[in-house]
Amino acid sequence: MTFDVFLLRDIGISLFIFLISYFCISLILKNTSKNLPPGPKGWPILGVLPHLGTMPHVTLANMAKTFGPIMYLKMGTCDTIVASSPNEAKAFLKTLDHNFLNRPTIIGATHLGYNSQDLVFAKYGPKWKLLRKLTTLHMLGGKALQNWGNVRENEVKNMVRSIHELGIKGEAIEIGDLLCCAITNMVSEVVLSKRIFANKGQESKEFKEMVVEFMTISGVNIGDFVPFIGWMDLGGVVSKMKCLHKKFDVFLTKMIEDHVKCAHERKEKPNFLDILMANGDDHFGDERLSLSNIKALLLNLFTAGTDTSSSIIEWALAEMLRNPNILLRAQKEIDQVVGKGRILVESDLEKLPYLQAICKETYRLHPSTPLSVPRVSNEACQINGYFIPKNTRFNVNIWAIGRDPNIWTDPLEFNPERFLSGKNAKIDPNGVDFELIPFGAGRRICVGYRMAIVVIEYILGTLVHSFDWKLPIGVELNMDEAFGLTLQKAVPLSAMVIPRLVTNVYV
Repeated sequence: MTFDVFLLRDIGISLFIFLISYFCISLILKNTSKNLPPGPKGWPILGVLPHLGTMPHVTLANMAKTFGPIMYLKMGTCDTIVASSPNEAKAFLKTLDHNFLNRPTIIGATHLGYNSQDLVFAKYGPKWKLLRKLTTLHMLGGKALQNWGNVRENEVKNMVRSIHELGIKGEAIEIGDLLCCAITNMVSEVVLSKRIFANKGQESKEFKEMVVEFMTISGVNIGDFVPFIGWMDLGGVVSKMKCLHKKFDVFLTKMIEDHVKCAHERKEKPNFLDILMANGDDHFGDERLSLSNIKALLLNLFTAGTDTSSSIIEWALAEMLRNPNILLRAQKEIDQVVGKGRILVESDLEKLPYLQAICKETYRLHPSTPLSVPRVSNEACQINGYFIPKNTRFNVNIWAIGRDPNIWTDPLEFNPERFLSGKNAKIDPNGVDFELIPFGAGRRICVGYRMAIVVIEYILGTLVHSFDWKLPIGVELNMDEAFGLTLQKAVPLSAMVIPRLVTNVYV
């Protein structure tokens, strides 16, 4: 009996090894007959995954120096293309955009995004179009943004008062927590008609930690690339996702339940959640939003909608602390337009080209999404003479484009002046100029990019204008990155402030 058990076990192992080997060899023979883009050789089954390390965007940028701006890689069992230049990014995101409209199924979207029912990972089709239309028309589009300008103004004033109170006490400012609190309240005012955080405190700090964890673990899971070992949950990432999902679901469920109880108070002035729950002015026939769609969209707004903007502002302030002359020049520009007798308002922004240049330079050097959210090819296609198989995943290395010496002079130098004159003066981060695409491009460009640009310029300009900034005594500025779905500072920024406007501005 024992011999039979061991014999069956050995036969099973041999069969497993044979099937895996056959599968890998079949894929190799299938693809080597095609003119695939160049790329590094990987390990059996795992592909290049063991080589990527903790900073995949940096590793892939270095690989592109050897293999070129369009690379073919095996990431586990997945065919993957990485574009690392504006021309290649444009070819995929504009010329072939119609063939790359869907996202691959990833574990983060399954366990955190209500089984890919959100706006970021939903399948391209009527439901996705309805989500995008409602969000653009009633919250994030041009006219909608104008309609809730007073919300942004009030939250910025509240943040300035909080910073002023801490500053006069001589306390260091944990800028990330304050930014998260302010931007989350901006979103909640439009979605729910109320602020969800009365002031920066323990509740908002815990929420910030949840958002950072969401962005950190969403993009990291070996099971996305080697599905047959996903059940093992190496590193416990799936368990963390499920635990975090429960926390967010409790948060969102209570939000919706409280909202329904007070529906009678908003009959004359419905907010965004009211519109979502009614499905708005539906032009898509019988297409309706499920509760999971609504929760998943709210999750997008309260995570990606807050984290990307706050991280850009934090990086920009860090760069100005490292380059005090840039801070001084920005303050001088704003003083000339606004003076010191009032706080900056959004209508001032169009008169502040240097401030806008600082934001563009931050998008270039510290893009909130270093690797674009992946897409997948619906059909096999050709690009620049290369064959791209069906179901190939595609990423743009936005971080690498921003640091390419063939595109940018002195690319590692933080120099906003590069956007004030010459060939870069007309470059904008709106998805048209592929040298600078921090929010992506094409039909699946980040739906909130207009809001992000306004919020980033407005808050950063206000912080620069309202205070002088310096590091606490004995603290060194750390500019290390922490990779995730978004690019965080490894060490959150903490700084001291000195008020620089007339006293009554802070009241």
